[in-house]
Amino acid sequence: MRRKLRWAATLLILILLGGGLAVGINRLSRGQAAAQISTAPARKGEFLVIVRCRGELKARRSVQLSAPVNVPELRIVWLAPTGSQVKVGDPIIRFDPSSAKQQLQEKEAALNQAQAALDQSVAQAGIGHEQDKLDLAGAQYQVERAKLEVTRAEILSALQGEESRIDLGLAEKKLTVQQANVKLNETSNEAKIASLTRARDKAKDEVELTQSRLQKMERTAPINGVVNYLPNQSQGWVNAKPFKVGDEAWPGGALAEIPDLDTLEMEGKIEEIDRGRVSLNQQVRVRIDSLPEITFPAKLTALSPMTVMGWEWPPTRTFRGLANLEKSDPRLRPSMNGAMDVIVNRIPNAISIPAKALFTRAGKPIVYLVAGDEPRAVEVEVLARNPDEMAIRGIPEGGRVALAEPEKKGSKR
Repeated sequence: MRRKLRWAATLLILILLGGGLAVGINRLSRGQAAAQISTAPARKGEFLVIVRCRGELKARRSVQLSAPVNVPELRIVWLAPTGSQVKVGDPIIRFDPSSAKQQLQEKEAALNQAQAALDQSVAQAGIGHEQDKLDLAGAQYQVERAKLEVTRAEILSALQGEESRIDLGLAEKKLTVQQANVKLNETSNEAKIASLTRARDKAKDEVELTQSRLQKMERTAPINGVVNYLPNQSQGWVNAKPFKVGDEAWPGGALAEIPDLDTLEMEGKIEEIDRGRVSLNQQVRVRIDSLPEITFPAKLTALSPMTVMGWEWPPTRTFRGLANLEKSDPRLRPSMNGAMDVIVNRIPNAISIPAKALFTRAGKPIVYLVAGDEPRAVEVEVLARNPDEMAIRGIPEGGRVALAEPEKKGSKR
């Protein structure tokens, strides 16, 4: 009997020890499972309801640099580095000036020759004019002398008086011929000088034109910004590449574009479902992919009245919104990709959690509060949703919520 009692007591002790061990193992496994669940704290504060859209930076003001007009043989010999930041007056493009310099030397030589011919003609006209004046004075002297002889005819014979009157008529005719000759010489000299003057002025204009062409061999920046060279489509749009040293430009052709960095704005693609929630002058937060650590405040300044077709495939149609950056950064460049969050509403003192911490049970939203060994399902009310977070009501501030559903993880095991 005593032996049976000992066996019964021993069996009871073993059963109690096994039950305690099972309970301890169960609690330990629950604690480990709870520790393995990823959690996030529920934060309290102002919740910003946003519309998120993708876009790229664009400059509201941009100036194109074009090749000079009426300048032949425009071959590029120097270019400022692509994407370099320039200021007003900095050189951007230089063309080969050797041909223009040679033409300038030829035009200056032609101008000097035309000026020398004009000076020679003016000098000869002056000499001829003085000779004509002398001849005209001689003819007038002969006329006056003949008149004097005619007045003496009263005291001389009739024959001598007649001779004197004939001499007077001849002298007057010679004077008339000399006056006509002087006028002819003056007209001829004036015409010759005018012709040489026109030739000189033409040569002078060609020199000035060549000098102006030389001055146009260097294109400078009209505004502050960055340099972006346009495609050279002289070989067709398929083989078009940005202009480089050695390319030949055509007069008036666009060569480069300089966007003003102070006028950068984000152009976002707003989906049709979000267009009704967006309006002008709403606050915007802009984030650039290459500068993820910085958020740029902005304001929505423009909205397209109709959808715009995109170039991607398959093609899409979206509204376009322009957000003007309130502050710039020297690292920003046009065509940088990024995202902009349009703030459509503000909820003060809201509890926010990550979007993936919300689950549904029986069609109702719930979260799993992790406190102790086992997560607890709590039904909540959703106030607003964002792509990566949401505002809820029903849990305290600071509580930790599970980012994965425990039941599903347990059922998988």
